[in-house]
Amino acid sequence: MSYCTKAFGAYDIRGIYPETINEEIAYRIGRFFPMLFAAKRVVVGHDIRLSGPSIKKALIQGLVESGCNVIDIGQCGTEMIYFATFHLKLDGGVMITASHNPREYNGMKFVRQEARPISGDTGLLDLKQQVADGELPAMAEIYGKVESIDITERYVKHILSYVDVTKLKPLKVVVNAGNGAAGPILDVMEKYLPFELVKVHHEPDGSFPHGVPNPLLLENRDATAKAVRKHGADAGVAWDGDFDRCFMFDEQGNFIEGYYMVGFLAKAFLQKNPGEKIIYDPRLTWNTEEIVITNGGIPIISKSGHAFIKEKMRKENAIYGGEMSAHHYFRDFSYCDSGMIPWLLVLELLSQANGIRLSGLMQERMKRYPCSGEINSKVKEVDEVLARIEAEYGSQGKVTKTDGLSVEYSNWRFNLRKSNTEPVIRLNVETRRDEVLMENKTQELLAKIRA
Repeated sequence: MSYCTKAFGAYDIRGIYPETINEEIAYRIGRFFPMLFAAKRVVVGHDIRLSGPSIKKALIQGLVESGCNVIDIGQCGTEMIYFATFHLKLDGGVMITASHNPREYNGMKFVRQEARPISGDTGLLDLKQQVADGELPAMAEIYGKVESIDITERYVKHILSYVDVTKLKPLKVVVNAGNGAAGPILDVMEKYLPFELVKVHHEPDGSFPHGVPNPLLLENRDATAKAVRKHGADAGVAWDGDFDRCFMFDEQGNFIEGYYMVGFLAKAFLQKNPGEKIIYDPRLTWNTEEIVITNGGIPIISKSGHAFIKEKMRKENAIYGGEMSAHHYFRDFSYCDSGMIPWLLVLELLSQANGIRLSGLMQERMKRYPCSGEINSKVKEVDEVLARIEAEYGSQGKVTKTDGLSVEYSNWRFNLRKSNTEPVIRLNVETRRDEVLMENKTQELLAKIRA
């Protein structure tokens, strides 16, 4: 008998419940995971999706029948699985989540020792093959044990160690959990912070009463922006469902592109740790490179995607890595991404800014390197489009192919890369102090891509 494995992707599992992700698949994953990854102690948790507890129950059953001991941390964010794995020195972790996908979805993210990611080229394809048609291994003579623990306080204290809480000012901050898993964690953090938190869509609710918890969607930004303006807040923060990404808003309610956050956070680390290495992705680069070099750091480019960024960071021993998609990675967080560390670092810098507002700190960088943001186009032949654009633009500019196609000129550059999962091509354009040129080149490229 063959089981459905359509939900398996390049980096995780994500599908519609119960069609492509369900208790039977979860049980089989639990039976094969310990064997494939030599795991004797594994942490599991789930986000706020309604199907999470039953999927977790089936997963745990599979794990313990294979002789694996399970640490159950209950409802949590993805980074809490990372934290538990490295902090408790476990053999692996499984997070049940579909992040920012619609409510009918669920899925899983996997890590091994030290919270190292398990993706297509590090074992996920082997797991997929075994789940699809592998014969279940013999049950263990002695079943594993399940221990339920609350790691929230330990996790929060670790997160707060990235800033000097005594130097934070009593800022007013709008926090929008999007009815995801971030709300309860913010309630615990609030006890240790001088901030006045204005809470929006705060209660965890897997029915997503205010829409999909994805702050990148334009229609989801309004709630945070309006609350910032209404309450006269100093900043706003919004998270996705499993809070591994956070998105910042300035005091005027303006959304801050993830690209500029990378440079901002690089500066925060380099001011405390000069000479360190910073990893960044090739979609938009000039702002990050300039900030890193100016602040005495070493900029190192990496292919986009969490598995590539984490691998590069470990290889280079980089202190921080950032992607414009709002994934931020930290060496002291076992090179994993966190959605709770970034906003604290931003507000620490804001607390030291001598009265300059967040918009003031950001506007100079945005004017210096205006960017298009990532624009997706559905095309039939992605490789054909890439070849055509390279033939037309590559002869006049500097071509690099770290991730997709990047072409650089003296006063503007672009990156064009294909999606791993759909017939989509993604465009990013930036210029040097020329917003009109950025807009013109963006429209020019889009016309040629979509022709």
